[in-house]
Amino acid sequence: MEFDYVIIGGGSAGCALAARLSEDSGATVCLIEAGGAGSGFLVRAPAMVATMISGRPKINNWAFWTEPQEGLNGRQGFQPRGRGLGGSSAINAMLYIRGHPSDYDAWAEAGAEGWDWQSVLPFFQRSEGNIRGNSPLRGTDGPLQVADQRRPAEITSAFVEACAENHIPGNEDFNGPQQEGAGLFQVTQFHSGPRKGQRCSAAAAYLHPVMNRLNLTILTHSRAERITLEGRRASGVAIRRRGQREHIRARREVILSAGAFGSPQLLMLSGIGPADELQAHGIAVAHELPGVGQNLQDHLDYILTYRSRRADVVGLNPAGLMRLARAGLDWRRSGEGLFASPMAEGCAFLRSDPTLEKPDLQLHFVIGIVDQHMRKLHLANGYSCHVCLLRPHSRGTVGLSSANPAAPPRIDPAYLSDPRDLPPLMRGARMMEAILESPALAPWRGRRFYPNDGSDAALEADIRNRADTIYHPVGTCRMGSDDMAVTDPQLRLHGLDGLRVVDASVMPSLIGGNTNAPTIMIAERAAEFIRNA
Repeated sequence: MEFDYVIIGGGSAGCALAARLSEDSGATVCLIEAGGAGSGFLVRAPAMVATMISGRPKINNWAFWTEPQEGLNGRQGFQPRGRGLGGSSAINAMLYIRGHPSDYDAWAEAGAEGWDWQSVLPFFQRSEGNIRGNSPLRGTDGPLQVADQRRPAEITSAFVEACAENHIPGNEDFNGPQQEGAGLFQVTQFHSGPRKGQRCSAAAAYLHPVMNRLNLTILTHSRAERITLEGRRASGVAIRRRGQREHIRARREVILSAGAFGSPQLLMLSGIGPADELQAHGIAVAHELPGVGQNLQDHLDYILTYRSRRADVVGLNPAGLMRLARAGLDWRRSGEGLFASPMAEGCAFLRSDPTLEKPDLQLHFVIGIVDQHMRKLHLANGYSCHVCLLRPHSRGTVGLSSANPAAPPRIDPAYLSDPRDLPPLMRGARMMEAILESPALAPWRGRRFYPNDGSDAALEADIRNRADTIYHPVGTCRMGSDDMAVTDPQLRLHGLDGLRVVDASVMPSLIGGNTNAPTIMIAERAAEFIRNA
């Protein structure tokens, strides 16, 4: 089979890119995805994220593990990543956050020319169909529906009040003029039409409505094994589908959108990357590119969890499960209620030091018990709050565990390897604890899980014993113009023709917030680059 464009990976970037490129009826597009259609009930019902995120069983989830982390007392971290059309947007909490405008200005200053805030804002707007309507900062006509939460839990309002009791102002729009403050997340959720209340993954937004385009071919359950090269040009992709190997040729471009773990892995399997890494696995070096797999960044996250004295939160006891079942019927009728909840309903952006110019911490308030990514279940009613450091200094790597394409990548985030990361995270944990112990949450507050004696030593030990990812890996194929950059600012791979990388791996540095909306923005921007090429 031969197409003009061959896209590897049907995640957030791949879905958006395939839909945009196939708008040109004169171009043929093939999208290759290892997972399924991403359209089942567990994906469509927002509350069902709890059944997928744990990886038990591996439903729509690669469920990767990291290397043992020295900064986390030698523990291996768990890394859920979406598998299926929509990618991680099919298994995430649907939280729509763009980050701080200065994050993008920093990209441009670091060598990603043309990725400053004013340059990327139109592509956020192009993607967005916000329920609040058009404005100088928002979009209303884009495919990605962005909704306000219809019926957030009472405890979430109490969380925002508890923030106010700690001198944290309210904020009704974290993507507006001011990021700092506390309030409710907006979510990527259908806010109108027959799918009201359902998850609006990147596949549901961009791809599912156009699957019948004659110039668009979607190959699910098809695993890319390597990118093929003819001289210095990418010519196609070798895949395994239905137990057979096939070669998909690309007349114009191969576009790699396999994510911060999958994209560097596939480049290295194709002989593109650091020579020592390739040679260690017996892979011939086709194109030495030392930055492939370097610069891994992620948001390390620490959670406090409490039992609830009230039952109007999520619990896995018989009464709680009955409440969820009734909520499911309510959701099917109205598209609202507990089943429509992202579970992570409340948010706050804080500064660990009042002299900082912008927030460096983010809180996620969850109306249920979250312990080890839902891998450790509790029957009690409860609630949780996360804190993460938004711009960590620690840098990790992605490499190969084997030359076998079916083997998982070797993931080493190197959490807390830079000593500058722990102090602000500890200050954030103290701020979060003060909020959770405030009067507004007293009606719900029961026994705390994992209590400690309150000392700095005990807090540090608890962070090292329990902290883990909040699912925002980026940077492993970063764009730029220096010797360690993997792509140029138009996302073309340095040193080869006909090959781009379009996903979160190209981010030079983490943005101050959740990474799904920025990844979709990157795909919108890339589509314009490709159309103009």
